[in-house]
Amino acid sequence: MSSPTGPASGLPVRMPRPRQPGRHRRPEPLVAPEGAPALVLAVPGTPSSATRGLADEVVSIARSELPGLDARIGYVDGDDTEFPSLSAVLVRAAEERTARYEQAVAAGAEVKEPEGPVAVVVPLLAGPDSALLRRIRQAVMDSRVAAELTDVLGPHPLLAEALHVRLSEAGLARADRARLFTVATAADGIILASVGGDEAVQAAGITGMLLAARLAVPVMAAALDQEGSIASVAEQLRSSGSQQLALAPYLIGPEIDAALLEEAAKEADCSAAEALGPYPAIGKLALAKYTTALGISPQQPQGAPVR
Repeated sequence: MSSPTGPASGLPVRMPRPRQPGRHRRPEPLVAPEGAPALVLAVPGTPSSATRGLADEVVSIARSELPGLDARIGYVDGDDTEFPSLSAVLVRAAEERTARYEQAVAAGAEVKEPEGPVAVVVPLLAGPDSALLRRIRQAVMDSRVAAELTDVLGPHPLLAEALHVRLSEAGLARADRARLFTVATAADGIILASVGGDEAVQAAGITGMLLAARLAVPVMAAALDQEGSIASVAEQLRSSGSQQLALAPYLIGPEIDAALLEEAAKEADCSAAEALGPYPAIGKLALAKYTTALGISPQQPQGAPVR
């Protein structure tokens, strides 16, 4: 039994810990503002159950980082049945926002009429691909919904970290250079495979420099969608002394047919790591694009330090 003044048994009362003052005070957890636009993940490529599973994991990571986030998935090649198209998802988000406002007014609540973007569209792309971005931009325009389109996810140190992890998972790189741990199959030269032509290769090259610093081996970017690019880069690496190459896809996954990666690995005569997929950094970077677009994020997510 207890009384208004405390436990009747005389047990000590656990008092709340006072908030720490000054600059060492812990920051308040960030939550999505009430009425904030939806984050719509624009997923390229042919929709499939595997693609949906990947996209679901990415938005799940984003939601876990920002409680209250309205995160949705729109497929660039959606069929509006099993896989909703990007345009349809944007239209639905606009309709729901209008319906919420009208219901509040009907209930007598004093609410402000919605303004600003209905959604922030984040392309699920590691690097620039002008053809895909043009289609995403067109889908946003076709929806006639006020939506903001962000840049792609890279280049960023977190993508270099993700590439490192995928290579180590395939036994093609040491997980940690600080440990005296030997991987017999570790590559001494990395081909960073991108799609999107020369612009994508240049952007991938920035992340490639960060990856090279982590692995202490040369890394060169090449275009999967340019004939002879993979073979040319493989030859450059071998002529400069690298003997055991590895292919690291600078891709999330859905944006390209997996068969092209297999062909590229054969062309370069080397093993390949998996695509980046739903690595936690992908969800965090998608969220960072969203929060930066809305001005509610003080900083971008930080990459792990090079070991």
